[in-house]
Amino acid sequence: MRILIVILLLSISFLAGGCASRKVKDVSYIPSSGNPVKDTPKLNIFMPGRSKEKLPVLIFVHGGNWNTGSKDTYGFYGRNFARKGVVTVIPDYTLSPQADYNDMAKEIAAAIEWTKQNIGKYNGDPDNIFVTGHSAGGHLVALAVMNPKYGIDPMAISGIILNDAAGLDMKNYLEDNPPTAENDYLATWTNNPKKWQDASPIYYLNDKTPPFLVYVGDKTYESIKVANQRFLKDLKKYQPKTDIIHVNKKHVPMIVQYFWPWSSRFKETINFMQQHK
Repeated sequence: MRILIVILLLSISFLAGGCASRKVKDVSYIPSSGNPVKDTPKLNIFMPGRSKEKLPVLIFVHGGNWNTGSKDTYGFYGRNFARKGVVTVIPDYTLSPQADYNDMAKEIAAAIEWTKQNIGKYNGDPDNIFVTGHSAGGHLVALAVMNPKYGIDPMAISGIILNDAAGLDMKNYLEDNPPTAENDYLATWTNNPKKWQDASPIYYLNDKTPPFLVYVGDKTYESIKVANQRFLKDLKKYQPKTDIIHVNKKHVPMIVQYFWPWSSRFKETINFMQQHK
């Protein structure tokens, strides 16, 4: 029985990419004010077990409608990418109603800046950083990189990967669906239309925007389909060859698919990273 278990574990390891991964847990990425706060968001780092070379870096931001979720749920994502030679950073961020979209984007920008300054200590290449996110996480990474007020140089980001991203055009959505207390949307977006535009990555597309890889589930929410189509239409002014990759899945399975190390998404993502390093 023990031999069968060992064979199974070795098989899983082989399928996952043939090498182990290492995890560094709960690293502080927000500059200390001298009075550490227990609930200050932290990040996890996943690295290939044996590599000594500088490797590409992927920052993944989780979704959860801006009011739920945790970095610790997504260890499978970090481990599977690390086993394929990608240093993966997964930050937490303060959720609504304790924070609004602006607070969250500031924290994600801080996580990106921390990665830029420190990832070399973890075998990551600071000049080869990609950002990605599912659902609300896709919105936050795009906003943090694209809205200049967050201080991230878009030229320092090698690419942005959107996985069934929500919130790409919150102005358009909230004009038709004004925020209420439901889902903490009033706390997240406020009732100020000027902030709805400020929160929408679509309004910051330009010729310096990093290259995009965009996934949308065929069975996802209609609001996500509409926003991604609007975003792609404007993106094509600057990146005419970019198209949405449609996947025959609902919204949650769009991230769950990364649990399986043989998913085509890994090969597609790594190919994209190799093309734009």
